[in-house]
Amino acid sequence: MNFLFSFIVPVYNRPNEIRELLQSLEQQTYTKPYEIVIVEDGSTISSEEEVSRFSSLPISYYKKENSGPGDSRNYGMRKAKGNYFIVLDSDCILPSHYLETAEASLQKDYVDCYGGPDAAHESFSTVQKAINYAMTSFFTTGGIRGGKKAVDKFQPRSFNMGISKEAFEQTGGYGNIHPGEDPDLTIRIWNNGFTTKLIPEAYVYHKRRIDWNKFYIQVNKFGMVRPILNKWHPETAKITYWFPALFCFGFLVSLLASFLGLPWFLYCYSLYFTLLFIDSLIKNKSIVIAFLSLVAVTIQFVGYGYGFLKSTLTLNSSKKTAQELFPKLFFKL
Repeated sequence: MNFLFSFIVPVYNRPNEIRELLQSLEQQTYTKPYEIVIVEDGSTISSEEEVSRFSSLPISYYKKENSGPGDSRNYGMRKAKGNYFIVLDSDCILPSHYLETAEASLQKDYVDCYGGPDAAHESFSTVQKAINYAMTSFFTTGGIRGGKKAVDKFQPRSFNMGISKEAFEQTGGYGNIHPGEDPDLTIRIWNNGFTTKLIPEAYVYHKRRIDWNKFYIQVNKFGMVRPILNKWHPETAKITYWFPALFCFGFLVSLLASFLGLPWFLYCYSLYFTLLFIDSLIKNKSIVIAFLSLVAVTIQFVGYGYGFLKSTLTLNSSKKTAQELFPKLFFKL
């Protein structure tokens, strides 16, 4: 297949991030034509000046009213000239081989939608590396989205996601829920007869410019949208989505049991966190990051678990729609 790739990058008040992303695109080893579509999503801090500095790159730059990342990606794909779109978050940096690797994998085993993992760049802060560990480790919920290789099961995420023009046009692209717009699109891609896969070598460095409080808010929203997606697509509901909530509830029970002279359950949690510490230490080669990884995983489980329980109970006890119950999770188009 002859590919014409179009990178689709929505940006909102992040000119510095766009600069770093475009600098990494300048270093691509890919020699065939491609394009970069940047969509300014109602920003009050424009990226136009930064974009103009990269005149050597094939960039198309658009401005629009703020309507969220999903709708902005749809807008970019409608404007794009390519036949295969690669959706990126503005806080990503690409390795030089990215595009060459993605094309080689698609030529060998074509799918209409793929996803790639995220990694921590050596320039990231200790907190960024700890959060990256929590979001990607095999031993946390992040490992699910980063490591599944089954063609019909892997759910790409829109910080690093490829989708054919045909699949985009047939599904209509992203919905207005956020977060959660990417798994919702993936499920609709499956329902329309298309397949997905993971390309492990097509990774990106995902900066995640967030502090602990913002990280909690983010994972809490992830937990809140999952029951909504389960209600929309009941065939995709899994018991594993309950894990963070059950993990936190089990920890509270273990503390109570310990006070009653039954410490064995708490020992299991101690063993689990020791395993996380050792794994992070091996991967990041830093005691500080290993300790911070424990903080990140705790925030991840508590935030996601609480959001999941709250959303599940609210949806099941009300006849209102998800849009009516959780308006902050939906953009008005």
